[in-house]
Amino acid sequence: MPDPDHAPFYITTAISYPNGRPHIGHAYEAIAADVIARFQRLQGRQVRFQTGTDEHGLKMARKAEEQGRTPADLANEMSGYFREMCDALNVSYDRFIRTSDPDHHHASQAIWQAMEAAGDLYLDRYEGWYSVRDEAYYDASELTEGEGGEKLSPQGTPVEWTVEESWFFRLSKYEQPLLDLLRTPGFLEPASRRNEMIAFVEGGLRDLSISRTSFDWGVKVPGSEGHVMYVWVDALTNYLTGLGYPDDTSEGMGTFWPASLHLIGKDIVRFHTIYWPAFLMSAQLPLPQKVFGHGFLLNRGQKESKSLGNVTDPLALAERFGVDALRYFLMREVAFGQDGSYSPEAIVLRANAELANSFGNLAQRTLSMIVKNMDGRLEMFEQQDADAALLTTVRAACGSELPREFNDLSFSTGIEAWLRAVYACNQYVDEQAPWTLKKTDPGRMKAVLQTLFVALRDLAIAIQAVVPDKAAALLDQLGIPEGERSYAAMSDTDWFARLVAGGFTVAPPTPLFPRLELPETEPAA
Repeated sequence: MPDPDHAPFYITTAISYPNGRPHIGHAYEAIAADVIARFQRLQGRQVRFQTGTDEHGLKMARKAEEQGRTPADLANEMSGYFREMCDALNVSYDRFIRTSDPDHHHASQAIWQAMEAAGDLYLDRYEGWYSVRDEAYYDASELTEGEGGEKLSPQGTPVEWTVEESWFFRLSKYEQPLLDLLRTPGFLEPASRRNEMIAFVEGGLRDLSISRTSFDWGVKVPGSEGHVMYVWVDALTNYLTGLGYPDDTSEGMGTFWPASLHLIGKDIVRFHTIYWPAFLMSAQLPLPQKVFGHGFLLNRGQKESKSLGNVTDPLALAERFGVDALRYFLMREVAFGQDGSYSPEAIVLRANAELANSFGNLAQRTLSMIVKNMDGRLEMFEQQDADAALLTTVRAACGSELPREFNDLSFSTGIEAWLRAVYACNQYVDEQAPWTLKKTDPGRMKAVLQTLFVALRDLAIAIQAVVPDKAAALLDQLGIPEGERSYAAMSDTDWFARLVAGGFTVAPPTPLFPRLELPETEPAA
């Protein structure tokens, strides 16, 4: 059997619905997925990372109509904003997919035909409650009543009574296989989401309406004039489209399917762990290995909404505080899987305390002292017990603790382990006092500074997935070749000797993380 730790790794985000510009929640998921993709690459795995936009459905059709334009024109504009966000936030996707892409229509029709061949589709009449905003059908038992007596979905969105001819999928047929899947350890996390979905399936599954005739902005149902696919059928199929489905190519489906991880928001877990696996079972395709439903990111504890006037442009945050500082904050601040909160003050406080004052300052003063006191030249040195103890601490955090926690998607815990190693380095500087050793024992001073140089290399390699630009800048300053920046390279014991033998010279350093400042008057949310 192949080694699962080195098997190809396919990660996807949920594709974003582009009926509005990106908000901080979109950025949070894209950054988290990028951290995972980069981390897996650093572990030596062949990674495929896909994100994109989900452009069909009634919601987009109505939005376009409101603006007096075609849905395609609206999709072209809005999808561009999401791609721009990913590029600006240094999201290293392999494909940015659009459900309006021709190959996606082909893939969606292929899985439809596979489900039809399995006998799982039939034509009937749909009467029931539908939320345009959620693009979801709801049973009457799931609805609540609004302040004005209107019916609302479990998400608090308006629903409307819908009557039309529809193709149905025999979802009820897959009730037991889905329960078995949901009870499989590791398939759906966190546990709270798993328990919710098990309870939902145990309540009984009704067959699912999967086509619409009231609008035509979507993938055409093959052989059924006037029908377009329910948006979630074609949206979920994007995960296959990006691998070349229905062609089982060695570089696509043959290498990367089933997906290693679908990373999604907690509000769309039902679609990904009940509808999607059932479609795949019907089409006789392997099921994804894991679905993770992360929490919401709240603005000062409140969910963002246009009515509250607290919707945040993630690009404005990145421009204001720096891309890597924003990425670090989001991964450090929130226990992944739970809801979290952010504010400009919290970003500044975290970035200054941990990046600027602790890690950035450690790098700046270490490299500056090597330049000033050793002319930037490295030399072989003998370790004392204090040096060996520090490097043991750093290597445990960077080579063991952080990777273990990141493998479990516990980013904040992994970064905390890394940060303890940073603090240990700063404590070591204070205890060894190289500025004093310069006068009393210059040889010992050199050993202390170079011990810190070695520690900085491990710290920079370990945190690359979170702050890729700043970590790369530090590794450049340390003279570490691009091919020697993986986790496996951390165990290379000869790298320092190669730098010395090659005559590497440390140049005067550039500060990695300048301190951030808030305006004197921060506008209220």
